[in-house]
Amino acid sequence: MSSDEGGGVSAGLGAGSAGRGLWVEEPARRRRMPDSVRTSAVRAVLIVSVTLTQATITFFLTLTGSWLALPMGLCAIAGTIVATWGVLDVWITRQTWNQRYGVLSEPSSTARSRRKEARRAARAARAAAAGRIPREDGPLAASGRYSAR
Repeated sequence: MSSDEGGGVSAGLGAGSAGRGLWVEEPARRRRMPDSVRTSAVRAVLIVSVTLTQATITFFLTLTGSWLALPMGLCAIAGTIVATWGVLDVWITRQTWNQRYGVLSEPSSTARSRRKEARRAARAARAAAAGRIPREDGPLAASGRYSAR
C-alpha cells in the first residue's frame, strides 16, 4: 500500500491545511473575567451544584420515606440560602471591580463640548490679555525677569 492510497501520515491533510499547526490562536469573543470575579463565580457554581445535588437526594429520600429526608431537607434549605449568597457574591464582586478598575477614561460628548467651550473662552481671554500693555513699574519689574515682551 503506497502513501497515495491514504495510508500515509499526510492522508488526512488537505491541500490548504498543510502549513496549519495543531494549536491555532483565535481572538477571544469576550474579555477574560478578573481573577476576583472568576474565583467567586467558581465558588458559586460549586455551591449551587452541591445544593442541587442535596435537593435531588432529599427528593428521593422523601419518596422512599427514609428518616434521612428531614435532616437532608434542612441541609437543602441551608444550602439554598448559601447558594443565594454565593450568586450575590459574584454580582457584588463584579460591580465592585467595575467601579474600581472598569471605568474607561473616555469623556462623554457633553463633557467634550463643555471642555471645548472652556478652551475657547481661555483662548479668548488670552487674546484679550495680550492686547494689554504690561506695567513697567510693578513689584516684579525690578528683577528684570518679567519685562514686557
